[in-house]
Amino acid sequence: MSATGRRPVPRFGHGSRVPGWDQAVDLTKDPATIPDPATTPVPPQLREKIAQAMAKYPDRRSAAIPALHAAQEEHGWCSPEAIDQVATVMQLTPAYLTSVATFYDMFKTQPMGRHDVFVCTNISCSLRGADEFFDAMKAAAEEDSDVNVRSFECLGACDIAPMASVDGEYVGPLEPEDAERIVEDLRAGRTVLDHKQLRYRRCADRGGAAAPDGGALGVAEEAGDFSPPDPAQTGMADTAGLGPEGDNVDRPGPTAAIEMPPEEAEKSEGED
Repeated sequence: MSATGRRPVPRFGHGSRVPGWDQAVDLTKDPATIPDPATTPVPPQLREKIAQAMAKYPDRRSAAIPALHAAQEEHGWCSPEAIDQVATVMQLTPAYLTSVATFYDMFKTQPMGRHDVFVCTNISCSLRGADEFFDAMKAAAEEDSDVNVRSFECLGACDIAPMASVDGEYVGPLEPEDAERIVEDLRAGRTVLDHKQLRYRRCADRGGAAAPDGGALGVAEEAGDFSPPDPAQTGMADTAGLGPEGDNVDRPGPTAAIEMPPEEAEKSEGED
């Protein structure tokens, strides 16, 4: 803690808060090319996820972020191998995907643990004890190399402050004692703090939206009850973007055509 009573801003040795910004480009490398599908095997499940993401956009480049997330989930990080696999399916250069992966800080471009705990330490969360929870979270995960804990500028969920994102799942409001439970849940492969997940929070207005059966969909008897709703009673289910058979109908359609070098395009037209 500094003399002004505020925590010092953590920075890298070069003075920036952003890693790798000062790494020079390697000019000795060959020009970027799209990997050859014949020599770049891609796990079937990863190929399917990337294809589904590409089908949602008129320009396949728009699927770069979900495709990289799928690769990171598959490999644990955006390794050169993972990026080559995405590039093969999307028919983009690895350099293009690397520029995306290094721009967004939720992508891991170095080997790290598979679980990410981002603790929001912006003003709303900080005023409600986020700094204390952050310290408790770091201590709880200190011996677990598979759990990455870091502070985050803002996660946009001030209504459940202090809060955190655990592998993308928003949880809160948090107490320091929740830190040990989060690590235990991650180690055991359980749902993390299911009673505090934002996805199960109903409505802050007790007299607000009504369920199909006439009952209230507002928060339950006790404030802060985030228990999962019963789809049989509320008529709701987590099926956004799914058709009646469970098929993905969220903006379906073919992806944009893959561009070819002019000489290959002329050759293709001649064959037709």
